[in-house]
Amino acid sequence: MASTSSSAVPKTQPKLPLKQIPGDYGTPFFGAIKDRYDFFYNQGRDQFFKARIQKYDSTVFRTNMPPGPFIASNPKVVTVLDAISFPILFDNSKVEKRDIFDGTYMPSTDFTGGYRICSFLDPSEAKHTSLKNFFLSLLSANHKNVIPLFHTHFTDLFVKAEAQLLKDGKSDFNTLNDKTSFDFIFELFFGKNPSDTTLGSKGSTLVTLWLLPQLSPQLTLGLPKLFNVFEDFLLHAFPFPALFVKPAYNKVYKAFYQSAAKALDEAESNFGISRDEACHNLVFLVCFNAYGGMKLLFPSLLKWVGLAGEDLHRKLRDEIRAVVKEAGGKITLAALDKMTLTKSVVYEALRIDPSVPFQYGKAKEDLIIESHDAAFEIKKGEIIFGYQTIATRDGKIFKNPDEFVGDRFVGEGEKLLKYVWWSNGPETVSPAAGNKQCAGKDLVVLMNRLMLVEFFLRYDTFTLDVGTFLLGPKVTFKTLTPASS
Repeated sequence: MASTSSSAVPKTQPKLPLKQIPGDYGTPFFGAIKDRYDFFYNQGRDQFFKARIQKYDSTVFRTNMPPGPFIASNPKVVTVLDAISFPILFDNSKVEKRDIFDGTYMPSTDFTGGYRICSFLDPSEAKHTSLKNFFLSLLSANHKNVIPLFHTHFTDLFVKAEAQLLKDGKSDFNTLNDKTSFDFIFELFFGKNPSDTTLGSKGSTLVTLWLLPQLSPQLTLGLPKLFNVFEDFLLHAFPFPALFVKPAYNKVYKAFYQSAAKALDEAESNFGISRDEACHNLVFLVCFNAYGGMKLLFPSLLKWVGLAGEDLHRKLRDEIRAVVKEAGGKITLAALDKMTLTKSVVYEALRIDPSVPFQYGKAKEDLIIESHDAAFEIKKGEIIFGYQTIATRDGKIFKNPDEFVGDRFVGEGEKLLKYVWWSNGPETVSPAAGNKQCAGKDLVVLMNRLMLVEFFLRYDTFTLDVGTFLLGPKVTFKTLTPASS
């Protein structure tokens, strides 16, 4: 990927006044614990960063990032929280991505069959190129099946949601979405429903059991304050042993190995990857990257669209139904591309609430980065951290940055897509073997568009309750108004 010249400039030519990076790491050991308590309990995630921006009058500062002592060998980071400094994290000539996918800690490779999975490899590593090209090839081969499979699986979800509403007066979207998303993504990649494998109906449950221990250092359960010390000790003080979820993972791995024979053949013959390593990487790609993302993305999309209200619902259904009618009643890629508002709404949801808000990189050399207001020197080996949820709400780039504006990226607004980074890279850049951008970037955008299309072909409007659960929103349908025409 090309160097991002706006975020990293030659050391001898800073365009803005060179300032010392504000902030500190506190006393050894205890400073990291204090920051961890502020992050999870005393301030909360967003306020943790906003308070420090205000304190230092800077979007670039030093702090500790959880989990801190014991789990993380080095929790010290330089934080970048604006649209100018943030892109340094995508410049692979300036930052290294080795073993930093989850931030200042790395889960044991015992969770992934003893392999360093592609997400933890730097693009400079030969295996990264082989695995990323394998993933891109697999995604390309199955792209044509996305629309019909999505229709089948999510029509079934809506039928079940309507039945729940009729019975209980409400419907838990997240629970339905978990199973539906896993069934869809498994069949997309391997041509069969997981219920027809040894996983049966338990696939999403087994995968969630495997996912949570790896993510626990980033989680808070939202328990009453009285239990903060207990929760912090349980989730953030020590790494969770993979041994406890090994049986669940082995069942998932076995089902993948048996179902992915064609893909594993291709990995071995065309990309020089052993079947065992390819299969463990496929489990991570499908379960962690794809399914894990869908667990968060779809509830987030419906949350923001639901809260936006009936005016946006009307505009979406009018656009979607008119374009589909013009296409002879069929949902096609060409039809989806004509839905400018629908595309914009998806991008806006990804901007305001990115599913993977944290990005990390380790400086390969001494750097000078710029924010809107100043230049700062970062030393070789320092960890650079970006919290995307604030950086993509940069008020100097986006008007009303904290508001969900459905048509933000329509017309001239498309020029702002270079500041949408949910995929670990600008929306205007494509994933490639030489960068760390999500291999399924285009698939994710397509699936979110399809969610809106399928939804508003079926319903005129809807109401919902929104809560929070672990890393994302919890959505409960209160009403689903059937399409009137």
